[in-house]
Amino acid sequence: MNIQELRTRILQAVLLGGIMSAAAIASAASSGNVDCRGLPSYDALKSALVNVISSGGNGGLGNDEWASVVNRDGQVCAVAFSGTNRASQWPGSRVISAQKANTANSFSLNGVYPNAGAGRSLATGNLYGLVQPGGSLFGLQFSNPVDTAVAYGDPNHSDGSANQYGTSDDPLVGQFIGGVNVFGGGLALYDKNGQLVGAIGASGDTSCADHIIAWRVRDAVGLDNIPGGVGDNFTNDNLILVDPVKPNTFEHPLCGFGEEDIIAQLAATYPIGPNNQ
Repeated sequence: MNIQELRTRILQAVLLGGIMSAAAIASAASSGNVDCRGLPSYDALKSALVNVISSGGNGGLGNDEWASVVNRDGQVCAVAFSGTNRASQWPGSRVISAQKANTANSFSLNGVYPNAGAGRSLATGNLYGLVQPGGSLFGLQFSNPVDTAVAYGDPNHSDGSANQYGTSDDPLVGQFIGGVNVFGGGLALYDKNGQLVGAIGASGDTSCADHIIAWRVRDAVGLDNIPGGVGDNFTNDNLILVDPVKPNTFEHPLCGFGEEDIIAQLAATYPIGPNNQ
């Protein structure tokens, strides 16, 4: 092999490597690669959700549920359901669960347990009173709308995306769903160091039951090291149930299906913090 042939071979190898690298990058982008380190996997989320639903004691209507997890950037990491198939839960609650996760992540801050002044976790239900007419955040619920193309995948479902709802290949995974939800069911996720790593959203029943289920699933996956909040005398992100709700407060309406007593005892029954896992 002469020098010219060697140079040609080297150039071909470099070009081929570049093409392969570009293809790998494109493949990663199209597959929705997302940093979900420290967050529950699809299997862990599914298992925790199924266990919480099957064990009962959540109030509400006793429905099966959807649950979604997003990372700190708001990218969806996992979507799961508790029923036998995707039709066993309210279909509309799939996107709502992701919307709730996006909201809880978007309006919570880092902190160090139990110093509430260093950061505050806001549940989606803590926003309800603030967005009522006369509230300081009135209109918040209309900001950051859900991206419907992301929510449902191919509008014709010719790629089979509907069949993937609630599986490890759900088309939401790796995407930014957006949306702001202001009733119960969304909770921020904090690791053992009190760092905010994302959020969980649960949907499929009354908003109060959704909150209870999200709380119990968060406890099960060990990501409830809450720095503080507005619930239970500003110690956590529990709901503050009042009827009627006053504008410009952190209050949430009662749901009326046995959730009130459960919510009042949530922090005692499923304590938050690094020593309660």
